[in-house]
Amino acid sequence: MNDDAFWALIDELGRRPGDREERLEWLRAELLRRPEAESVAFQVRLERTTELADTRALWKAANRIEGGACTDDGFHYFTLWLVGQGRKAYESVLADPDALADLPGVRALVGRHHDEWHDDEWPEWEELDYVAQDAWDELTGQEDDHGEEFLDAVEAAEDAAEAAGEWEEGESPRGSRPEGLAIPRLTALFPPATSGS
Repeated sequence: MNDDAFWALIDELGRRPGDREERLEWLRAELLRRPEAESVAFQVRLERTTELADTRALWKAANRIEGGACTDDGFHYFTLWLVGQGRKAYESVLADPDALADLPGVRALVGRHHDEWHDDEWPEWEELDYVAQDAWDELTGQEDDHGEEFLDAVEAAEDAAEAAGEWEEGESPRGSRPEGLAIPRLTALFPPATSGS
């Protein structure tokens, strides 16, 4: 599975009707129709895209949206959610985290405290990280190994991708992407809380 095939699945996932659970079930069924190696390749691409989104500038933007409550795990789930928004949105936000202000899922949260957000509205999508393993487990009958064989297969595929020159080992966007980008539109949409409120 190359980047284009990965993003074709993600973009279709975003167009599917239903809530997140129903859309993930579609993705799981789609992976079940393919050879087990496709589930591993999907997870490799998913991990790669979330790693590339792991920047201080994007964390600053996510933390602004979440009212200062974005934890380390929450930020990982945020990057999964961002991937789930599709290739165009993902690439736009990586280039400029303030572009989050243009996403319908973010705009829908404006003016509401995060305690009022429904589960499907949160800009976090932890469950996206498990769908490939669920499909792989079913395809291989490894459902009782706590994911060890799947994780080993993902690691081996990552090593093979690095050896093939698909990306450099340890390559990080932190050195290549601007970290000090301002987020004026997000700040206007999600102003800092004042003390005493």
